[in-house]
Order: sequence, then structure tokens, then C-alpha cells
Amino acid sequence: MKRSCQIFLVVILLSIFSFGQTKNPVTGVVREILPRQQKNIVAAVEIMPADKFNYKPTPEQMTFAHLVLHIIDSNNYLCAKASDTPAPKTEELKESDSKEKLVAALKSSFDFCTTALAKADDSKLGDNIEVFGGRQAPRAFAIIALTSGWADHYGAAAMYLRLNGLLPPTAQKKAATESKTEPKK
Repeated sequence: MKRSCQIFLVVILLSIFSFGQTKNPVTGVVREILPRQQKNIVAAVEIMPADKFNYKPTPEQMTFAHLVLHIIDSNNYLCAKASDTPAPKTEELKESDSKEKLVAALKSSFDFCTTALAKADDSKLGDNIEVFGGRQAPRAFAIIALTSGWADHYGAAAMYLRLNGLLPPTAQKKAATESKTEPKK
């Protein structure tokens, strides 16, 4: 009983301490979201077979490889804008590049985001930056576009996987859990 009370007290104190740290609540939350999104997006891209990178659901939609290129470009552009850090100089990639090359570039873009967002600061979210088409917007635009983009990109990658008979990473976890809890027949 005494031990559980001590553990409870430590948990409460840690909670109070962590909630008291609100100097950068917005950029802090984005830094917390990043590893999960990185893990899921990279895993989704790794699941897709190399011969399916030219797949597109309809003639009007982009190929899976184009989606990967778009994620890489978005990460590099938006993380640079969000953190006021120069975007990395990268080799120009093409949809026809190998899966290995595209996966490596995707991982590098997330590594850049991790480094760049470590420098991001909520006090600069109101600063004006130039965004798409030369338009002016607050730096917060980059943060919001980045996190909503990650969700959208993962959803698109998951759809491409499912249309090819593959489960996306987050569904694999759920399917594994459900199969363990199903009663034996």
C-alpha cells in the first residue's frame, strides 16, 4: 500500500511538473507528434512493394512514388519554414528512382524535420513568412500545414496500400490485437 502511494505521488508530481512546462506548447506538441507520424509514414512506404511504386488508383491520381516525393518535399519545405532553418540541399529525385533511394530520402526529410523543429519556438509563430506562390502567412501556417499534411499523407499511403491488398502499419497492429482476442473455433 505504501509503495503504491509513493508511485501515485511520483506520477502526480511528474504530471504537475510536465504540465507546468508550457513555454512552447505548440511547437512542443508538434515535436511529440513527429516520431509517431515518421514511424507510420516510413513504415507505410516500406510496406509497398517496389514494383507498385508506379501504381495509381485512377489515371487522374498521382503514383505512389509521386506521393513519396510530395511527402519529402513537404517535410523539407514546411520544416524549414516552421523553424526558420534553411532547407537541406538535396539531389533532385524522380518518380522512377528506386524504392531504396526514395525511402532513404524520406527518412532524411524526417531527420531534417527532427533537427529543424528542435529549433522552433512558439514566440516566432506570428512572424510573417513567404509560403506557396509567394504569399505571406504567419509561421504558424507552416506548423499547421505540416501536421495536417502528415495525417493526409499517411491516409493517402494507407489507401494505396489497401487498394493493393496490403494493411497499413496502424491497421496491422489492430489486426494482430484482434486475432489474439478472438475466441478459438
